[in-house]
Amino acid sequence: MDVTRREALSLLGALTWGGTVDAKGLLGADGPPAVGRSHRDAGERRKQLYALLGELPDRARPISARTLAQDERPAYVLEKLELDLNGIEPVPAYFVRPRKLQGRAPAVLYNHAHGGDYRLGKDEFIKGREGLQTPPYAAVLAELGWAGLCIDTWVFGERAHTSELDMFKAMLWQGRVLWGMMVYDNLRAADYLLSRPEVDPKRTATLGMSMGSTMAWWTAALDTRIKATVDLCCLTEFHTLLRKKGLGGHGIYYYVPGLLRQFTTADINALIAPRPHLGIAGLRDGLTPVEGLDIIDRELAQVYAELGAPDCWRLIRYDTGHEETAEARREIIAFLSKRL
Repeated sequence: MDVTRREALSLLGALTWGGTVDAKGLLGADGPPAVGRSHRDAGERRKQLYALLGELPDRARPISARTLAQDERPAYVLEKLELDLNGIEPVPAYFVRPRKLQGRAPAVLYNHAHGGDYRLGKDEFIKGREGLQTPPYAAVLAELGWAGLCIDTWVFGERAHTSELDMFKAMLWQGRVLWGMMVYDNLRAADYLLSRPEVDPKRTATLGMSMGSTMAWWTAALDTRIKATVDLCCLTEFHTLLRKKGLGGHGIYYYVPGLLRQFTTADINALIAPRPHLGIAGLRDGLTPVEGLDIIDRELAQVYAELGAPDCWRLIRYDTGHEETAEARREIIAFLSKRL
């Protein structure tokens, strides 16, 4: 039986959370803590954010790559890689570069979505998925003369050997956090991408939709080498999500112990400032309640203005749901072309 993305997300939420949450009396539902503006002490705040991600492999451990296959396609060369990023399990990845690339090029760290499709993973980068415009982003980047990298994150693609819920529980027992391990792998993927001889390390961006959107802004918040960020359909304001009883809409991977005691969504995103950041949201997307978008937009506008870069933050909202529109695709390409 075929199911839509929304049905899959709803089913996943029911399985991982257990139903609708009554926000009355729920810790944190009344509003964010008074934690201050992250950008005013960004270095220390990044350390605090990273510390919430559980027990992680050494951030400086050596990483390596093995090329499994190379495919000459009309617009680009596709390399299928096996990366050793974490020392625990191999990380399959795709690296793409234009066929006629000369010199170093801008590069994008692409983050795949969730959508309940655990088998798709990094194939979204080269094949696309429901909710995204065509062509897939691998071809888009190559046509622009850029390189790109996308990994299978934990429990997705070739790493879908264990269910999301089981992996979350197993990691929790060991002092690990599933989202923390996902973010760790992405930060190490950035290390690898920036080491490639085809890549200009001063012209790198990160992009993703849904879970990939969340990964984009977490990665950029923690890694200042990322020069531009595009988040598509998942700039969720945590406390608004609590008040709207929307926790079931996000998979169990999304939840980081202790996060709301120290950070709001705007606090995390303030760590990206003053670097360029484009947010894309749907007014009818239940994963990003409008009231929360208002809060984030207002606070980040203040942060970017305070840092002297008011034109480097922009949130565009469309009268749509959880999807990339044709106009959004044009805005994303224009933003990246300008900022890279």
